Amino acid sequence: MWWKMLLIWLLFMVGAIVNGALRVEAIIPRTGEAVGHIISTVLLGAIILAITWATIAWIGPRTTQQALMIGTAWLFLTLAFEFGVGYFIGHHTWSEMLADYNVLKGRVWVVVPIITFLAPLWMAKMRDLLP
Repeated sequence: MWWKMLLIWLLFMVGAIVNGALRVEAIIPRTGEAVGHIISTVLLGAIILAITWATIAWIGPRTTQQALMIGTAWLFLTLAFEFGVGYFIGHHTWSEMLADYNVLKGRVWVVVPIITFLAPLWMAKMRDLLP
């Protein structure tokens, strides 16, 4: 189950990279920065949910606890990737990276980690895979 979970997470990263390129090249030029980030966040959440819907039976959680453990692993991998790449490769400061989590300034990115965490549980329950 765990190697499958990791493979699906890598698929999320492909979706996230494509989403980011689409945001920069097509969405923000047409909608502006603030609206573009909201659209991109919704789109990435939908991508994560769709991939999870399509693959959760293959991953095979048998209990709520297993589904939550998958979500927890996906959450930690996502945050490690985001902050690791942002800090070590993008040379962003911590305050720059955390700005995307400031809902008081209209930033809704925090929805993506929440969806990433809950997607395995939600989709397993929606597909009647869990008791």
